[in-house]
Amino acid sequence: MASRIRLEDRECPLSTTVQHVGEWWTLLILHDAFDGYTRFDQFQQSLNISTSMLTTRLKTLVADGLLERRPYQTNPVRHEYVLTERGRSLRPVVVALAAWGNQHLAPEERAMILVDARTGEEVEPVVVDARTGRSLDDSERYVFTAGPAASEAMRARYVELERQRPVPETSASE
Repeated sequence: MASRIRLEDRECPLSTTVQHVGEWWTLLILHDAFDGYTRFDQFQQSLNISTSMLTTRLKTLVADGLLERRPYQTNPVRHEYVLTERGRSLRPVVVALAAWGNQHLAPEERAMILVDARTGEEVEPVVVDARTGRSLDDSERYVFTAGPAASEAMRARYVELERQRPVPETSASE
């Protein structure tokens, strides 16, 4: 029987990220945390998740630094689970996944949408470059390449990919 590959051992930030947040309960728990849930019973009721699975996932989220476990009651001792800065930084990822699901998996049955809390107007999330404000949708313009810590194998991979990649056309506004 083949052993499971440890994704975090791969030289790829996506693999490492999936190792930490790719388990599907994790994203659902984080979504509930973004909605303001902090207590075990809130997560359990919202997600209809078993006690043992929720306990395991919350421990992992705390160990990964995405949630912080804080006591809120002393007798009996009870804890709440609060998003850390690291956990809050995943919100755009969860928002983008939900928007993708609404657009591609159930466009007629959007049970949940993203709105501006002040106006109630629906918003459409996009991923943009923080420096230029340009949308990163253009897969010919915005591509991955080897980073400063890349191994020789990773560098060779991207050299080969760059050879195969068509050169994007530039417009007069660039």
